[in-house]
Amino acid sequence: MSKREACRKVLDSEVQRWSAMSCDQLIIELRNLQEYVVELESKKYQVEVELLENTDKYLHVMVAVDDVSLLAFIFPLTSSFISQKPIN
Repeated sequence: MSKREACRKVLDSEVQRWSAMSCDQLIIELRNLQEYVVELESKKYQVEVELLENTDKYLHVMVAVDDVSLLAFIFPLTSSFISQKPIN
């Protein structure tokens, strides 16, 4: 598996994990930028998760992953998702 494919696998997994959370959970967890390391096949990947928008109707969350190399740090793989808030 190439470095880019491995980063994509980590990114997809992290997006799935974060997007499964409720809006309330996301707001609590993402009060500050989340930065942590994930290990896949004995290699480490830096993950950053940030709340981009918090509107009346939705949250917009960004997830970025790099393989801790300089090039990946400059151009990390990113994805974002929208979490709809419940209608009251």
